[in-house]
Amino acid sequence: MKRVFLIVLDSCGIGEAPDAAAFGDSGANTLKSASRGKDFDLGNMAKLGLYNIDGIDWMPSAEAPAGAYARMTESSMGKDTTIGHWEMAGLVSPNPLPVYPEGFPEEVIKAFEEATGRGTLVNLPYSGTQVINEYGDEMVRSGKLIVYTSADSVFQIAAHEDVVPVEQLYEYCRIARKILRGKHAVGRVIARPFIGENGNYTRTPRRHDFSLEPTGLTMLDQIKEAGLNVIGVGKINDIFAGRGITEYVYTKDNAEGIERTLEYMDKDFNGICFTNLVDTDMIYGHRRDIDGYAAALTYFDKKLPEMLAKLREGDALMITADHGCDPGFMKTTDHTREYVPFLATGDVKPGNYGTRESFADIAATILKGLGIERRTDGKEMF
Repeated sequence: MKRVFLIVLDSCGIGEAPDAAAFGDSGANTLKSASRGKDFDLGNMAKLGLYNIDGIDWMPSAEAPAGAYARMTESSMGKDTTIGHWEMAGLVSPNPLPVYPEGFPEEVIKAFEEATGRGTLVNLPYSGTQVINEYGDEMVRSGKLIVYTSADSVFQIAAHEDVVPVEQLYEYCRIARKILRGKHAVGRVIARPFIGENGNYTRTPRRHDFSLEPTGLTMLDQIKEAGLNVIGVGKINDIFAGRGITEYVYTKDNAEGIERTLEYMDKDFNGICFTNLVDTDMIYGHRRDIDGYAAALTYFDKKLPEMLAKLREGDALMITADHGCDPGFMKTTDHTREYVPFLATGDVKPGNYGTRESFADIAATILKGLGIERRTDGKEMF
């Protein structure tokens, strides 16, 4: 391989993982729920072998799949963006990142308030859209920052852009990131700017994640060390706290993420272009919008032939996910512990690679393809 394009369809799980019950996610199946959505059509991925993957029995399989395909099992103890991406990059996390179902302890909140000079509101797990509509008025009146979390390892700070300019909000996130270390080292500190008035507030696209730096070696580190390019599209740079990245571009939505990836396919480089398409998770999964989730997947599938047409000799295109977020799972609005799909085409060996023990097998396969001796977790598939 000369160039690898690794695309993450954020949260596109394909059925409950063996340990789903321990996470409260028995019965979750993101792709199956999405397949009930209006105008759902993943015909192009189906041709590569999507519906031939182990466990997918609710859609017709292809007679002669053109790609390599597998079902990936998460071996890390988590079901969030950070842990999932780290694992597919070859870093398995045996210990879960800290979560705060009852809010952050006083020692964290006090240190944050003293460092920022602002008070805080809420400090509980909350829906992002619900929290700004319930507390937005008070935030605007008092100037206090809305601090909240979720079932994931996140410290989220919401503020109205007219009260706290976005760059100032980012600085508050950097302050929180320095405070949240050791036993309180959450996966991400997230800036959640919003606009609007009188209880009618909306989040803006200027969200920004301040992630924990990976706790061990990843394939991105190794690829960069080898003198090759590591290009991040979307929130990849944030997920890895910039480590192992040689070039990156942020995107406002899936459509832009796909366009930036297509542009990189026209460029000359050796290494990896790593893309996260977040709309499925952030906009549709958490809001339990089956039709929206289906439409987002279908849009990507319709753009897939453009990507395939741009593949050059020595290129590989890989498609996967980082966890589940079942839009039909009504027990919670959080992520779901699921298997994820793996599809690959181009400079790969087609076939069924079964059910893998770890997402890290993706990293092992990419490193082998790029001719780099692996020092990460995982086993190569081809």
